[in-house]
Amino acid sequence: MLSARTGTVLRSIVGQYIARAIPVPSQDIASDPNLGVSSATVRHEMARLEQEGYITRAHPSAGSIPSDNGYRYYVESLRDVRLSPTEQRFLSHLFHQVEKELEKWLSLAATLLAQQVQNIAVVTMPKSTDCRLKHVELVALQDSLALVVLVLHGAKLKQQLVLFEQIVSQPELAAMANKLNENYSGLTRQKILAEDTILSSTEKQLADLLIKMMRDEDVREYAEPYLDGLHFILNQPEFTRSQNMLGLMELVEHRNLLPTIAPKKLESQQVRVIIGKENQDKTFHNYSLVISKYGIPEEAEGTVSVLGPTRMPYAHTISTVGYLASLLSGLVAVLYGKEPADHGQS
Repeated sequence: MLSARTGTVLRSIVGQYIARAIPVPSQDIASDPNLGVSSATVRHEMARLEQEGYITRAHPSAGSIPSDNGYRYYVESLRDVRLSPTEQRFLSHLFHQVEKELEKWLSLAATLLAQQVQNIAVVTMPKSTDCRLKHVELVALQDSLALVVLVLHGAKLKQQLVLFEQIVSQPELAAMANKLNENYSGLTRQKILAEDTILSSTEKQLADLLIKMMRDEDVREYAEPYLDGLHFILNQPEFTRSQNMLGLMELVEHRNLLPTIAPKKLESQQVRVIIGKENQDKTFHNYSLVISKYGIPEEAEGTVSVLGPTRMPYAHTISTVGYLASLLSGLVAVLYGKEPADHGQS
């Protein structure tokens, strides 16, 4: 457990290193107006911080660089970080200028987040463990060929062709669609299977196809995320002349970034910070991830996240991720026909 003075010294080191990306000398720490201590005291505290693994130095007289433990202490010491009311109004205004299309909201969220924090932003589509049928339409294409249009809750649309054994007219297709909607609207595939609805052989064929389409959606682990800001991280001093970027670029190129960086389980819609070697994959031992779920708990949830070097502006990144997650939660609630919660941070 660090003393109050040692903790203040460490926060000064981390803050200055985040801002300047160069090792922090003791004289710069001693000149910090928040400390009010001598250079000798600072050197003593730096020696202790190095001994306990919070900072690293090339040699005793060199400047300090925070370790993963140092960043962790700094993040845990942040209290009630939030965007200013002006920043909140600016972001909220931009979202309400966009048409009510989920894809546009998520694309805008990734772009704005990357611009705000100058790192990689990754935003995923909200997904439920068990999708629910909202509406189905059937469109005749040829005598026995039809297009099935399945609309799921959350404005998600799936399409598939179906070939019948006999000729089916458009009025017959409309009647079957109406029957399926009356019996199955709002249900998951498990509940559809449990329904004891009397169906003709053609209607049964359609119901089985709907269940298969919904099962495919349920087991789909990752949709293609919305990603922006790769150019920002390429300009970070840690990576301009480094091999550290090769693994990241390979994951982006092969569309494996999200499955690699995302924690297997996020317990709640709270911002979580994963620093350096806390990442399980070695590729990301020089990176930090700031991530939050958004959406409707246990119904439709996605993630908002930022990936950058361990030397990232944590306070601003955490507050921006948290606010955008809450903003997207409200927008998703509207799409699902629910009363949005008060997600403002001001």
